[in-house]
Amino acid sequence: MKHFLDLAQLKRGEIAELLTLARRLEARPEPRALTGKILGLLFLNPSLRTLSSFQAAMARLGGSSFVVTPGHGTWQFETRDGIPMDGSAAEHVREGIPVLSSYCDVLGIRAFAEGRDLAADLADRQFLAMQALSDKPVVNLESAINHPCQALADWKTLDDLAVPEHSRFVLSWVPHPRALPLAVPAAILDMAARRGHEVVVLRPDGFALPGALMTKARAVAAESGGSVTETEDPAALEGARIVYAKEWGSTRHYGDADADAALRARFKHWQLTDQTLKRCASDCRVMHCLPVRRNVAIADEVLDGPRSVVLAEARNRLTVQIAVLYRLLASA
Repeated sequence: MKHFLDLAQLKRGEIAELLTLARRLEARPEPRALTGKILGLLFLNPSLRTLSSFQAAMARLGGSSFVVTPGHGTWQFETRDGIPMDGSAAEHVREGIPVLSSYCDVLGIRAFAEGRDLAADLADRQFLAMQALSDKPVVNLESAINHPCQALADWKTLDDLAVPEHSRFVLSWVPHPRALPLAVPAAILDMAARRGHEVVVLRPDGFALPGALMTKARAVAAESGGSVTETEDPAALEGARIVYAKEWGSTRHYGDADADAALRARFKHWQLTDQTLKRCASDCRVMHCLPVRRNVAIADEVLDGPRSVVLAEARNRLTVQIAVLYRLLASA
């Protein structure tokens, strides 16, 4: 494994091996495995779990890390090409990333979608351009259209819960005060399809996932013995074993904040509550990548109730990322 950019770049057996490694290192830690190795972390966007879990993972393997958040103690970064740098950004990624790469053994990059051009974000152009500037292994800490670390942690969470691979998995849109990126829903859709679940994307009118994502997921599901459908009908929750709640922006009004806000204001009732979940299987579990807006996206009664496994998901971020770093660096 040269990089960790997209779960789709790994074969099913390779994912299983990585999760087996995660469980082994969880049971039998190797606190000196990466002694002398350095992890660089470049965060162009905020983080809590990704930042802290990667630092903790590197420390638990005996390595060290440094964090760069452009504009906070370092120069502001420019990511666009071919423009006069006469604004606030003093450092271009074309110089910044090669410099950071020279200081570390593996580089993690977090760069959210710009949210203006759907085609550019779907192609992950900005992240892939930055990844190409590094001569060291790169870990995707969340890009415009992917979050493989979250997807891998959620795969392990589903394994821990012994959720049958062909059971009903509902990826449900929930409200948020503003439009959020497509990275997590795209990654989770792909992950659930790879596991062979009966995946249903439940969302209001105007929030359909891009056709390219759905086409890819349907092809993956077909290979895994699963299926992928999309609907506005809450009856899709009937018999669900997993409800993965997630916020995302309107694809109908992508890049238009005012139109998006006007549309999402009509769907505040899509909040996940105990009443919503009555249709689900008795052992249904609720997942969310966090952070979550309590009593906007998901009600307290759900988050604090027995169905919620959001904290288990967060703990698994550390577990699987230890395995990712070990695989990238232990034999390097």
